[in-house]
Amino acid sequence: MIDIHSHTFFSDGALVPAEHLRRVEVMGYTAIAITDHADSSNLDFIIPRIVRAAGDLNPVSRTRLIPGIELTHVPPPLIEPLTRKARELGAQIVVVHGETPVEPVAPGTNRAALEAGVDLLAHPGFLTEEDARLAAEKGIFLELSGRKGHSLTNGHVARLAEKTGARLAVNSDAHDPGDFLTAEMAEKVGRGAGLDRERYLQLRRDMLEMVNSL
Repeated sequence: MIDIHSHTFFSDGALVPAEHLRRVEVMGYTAIAITDHADSSNLDFIIPRIVRAAGDLNPVSRTRLIPGIELTHVPPPLIEPLTRKARELGAQIVVVHGETPVEPVAPGTNRAALEAGVDLLAHPGFLTEEDARLAAEKGIFLELSGRKGHSLTNGHVARLAEKTGARLAVNSDAHDPGDFLTAEMAEKVGRGAGLDRERYLQLRRDMLEMVNSL
């Protein structure tokens, strides 16, 4: 199992990074990214601390901790410069909080994230086919979310990914210990969105390839 979208107490999650990592280690995860919510007010506070935690924990854990960040409700014109800043600070995975149907995310966020070259567009809601094609061209992952509410448009996102060749990722968007997905539940998220088993297995291989490239 790999999850590239999760949260600790550095934003609105419940756990310190060490417990966060331990919880998924005992579940047999290969890797997990901590991608706490950020904007310009806390980007430079969160990322160096997750980088430090990864440096301490990875040598003694079977599961790899990947430092990341989720740019959240950031106005579209600010996404590209904050993406660059996040990478300069050491974020290996940059996520943008996409246009989920259950929150008032600014229109244009999906497109700005894709143009900025982020790694994952989380819960992109009613993504357009044009934006899905841009994600495919840039190799950006589109998320099938395991989180209540955000998951409402998983089927729409999966259909557009199949049509355009965009890469998909199943993630928990975990905030609490009970949110982490088992391998069986992750497959249910993917299959429930309309993927057949072979396409779901390809999704897992794509996620592993991305993590191995970091």
